[in-house]
Amino acid sequence: MKQKFQIEGISCGGCVSRVKKTLEEHPIIEKVEIFLAPKGATIISMNETLSVQEIQKQLDKLNGYTISKINQ
Repeated sequence: MKQKFQIEGISCGGCVSRVKKTLEEHPIIEKVEIFLAPKGATIISMNETLSVQEIQKQLDKLNGYTISKINQ
């Protein structure tokens, strides 16, 4: 299942790589796509639904990033 999110703090390709790697380490997250245009737009594919808080907890392994859900 795919869900759309916005990640604040993404500013370059290096950010994209670090955030993608960190999020994909979560056992429920299968694939992460992060875009620089629009900056920080993210699609996360996962086995089960994770709350924004659970994804943020994984993201907190890095400093300076916050995630929010985009309502389609």
